[in-house]
Amino acid sequence: MKALLALCVLASVATTALADPGSSRLDEVIQRGTLTVCTTGDYMPYTSLRADGRYQGIDIAMAESLAKSLNATITWVPTTWKTLMPDFLAQRCDIAVGGISVSLERQKTAFFSQPLGVDGKIPLVRCADVQRYQSVEQINQPQVRVIEPAGGTNEVFARTHLGQAQIRLHDNVSIFDELLAGKADVMITDASEARYQQKQKPGLCAVNPERQMQYSQKAFLLPRDDVAWKSYVDQWLHLSVATGVYHGIVSQWLATP
Repeated sequence: MKALLALCVLASVATTALADPGSSRLDEVIQRGTLTVCTTGDYMPYTSLRADGRYQGIDIAMAESLAKSLNATITWVPTTWKTLMPDFLAQRCDIAVGGISVSLERQKTAFFSQPLGVDGKIPLVRCADVQRYQSVEQINQPQVRVIEPAGGTNEVFARTHLGQAQIRLHDNVSIFDELLAGKADVMITDASEARYQQKQKPGLCAVNPERQMQYSQKAFLLPRDDVAWKSYVDQWLHLSVATGVYHGIVSQWLATP
């Protein structure tokens, strides 16, 4: 009889757990009417902080679209590539956006949305030096000065593959002027950023943007184990792509090669 009673209690607890799926960021965002978004504001064409304090870019527009689908307003949470994961794990935001690369290291402690596309690493150099820096072997030399923003996957690539080169860290806003001024030789970055910056900074050239040195995907960062929130974001992304909303936003910032 005691064993039967125990089984009944366990069944009751299990039924209650199934009936109450628990708190999700989806429910919280809808209830409070605010979506908190972490972004670095220094990675065009995905995220940029303007002089007037407003954010702009592909992922900024997408985050605004997500908030609109939830009848919510956005609270932007500034972060850096070095502090992105600590800020996110401290639950400072519901989602992080801004050209975030999918990585196994980040996947250990967070979820990713469905990928937004492939965007691998390539060199960005002065146009006069394109032929000099075609490969990892050509760049991984003691005399080559590599410059990267701190804390992101660009720095990880440089540390992993370019250990013989001189690696210097710099902010991701004026880093392109350092290249143009001849204070550095190569920046390893994603093909999308390289393509964008060569249009903004005449004299800089993306090296073989169609032949990336490393496979990479872009996605939005989400809290781990929150399946309801991830499912909503993934479905919203799917519909954004299927209806052409995402392509329309991308086309405003990044011309198709």
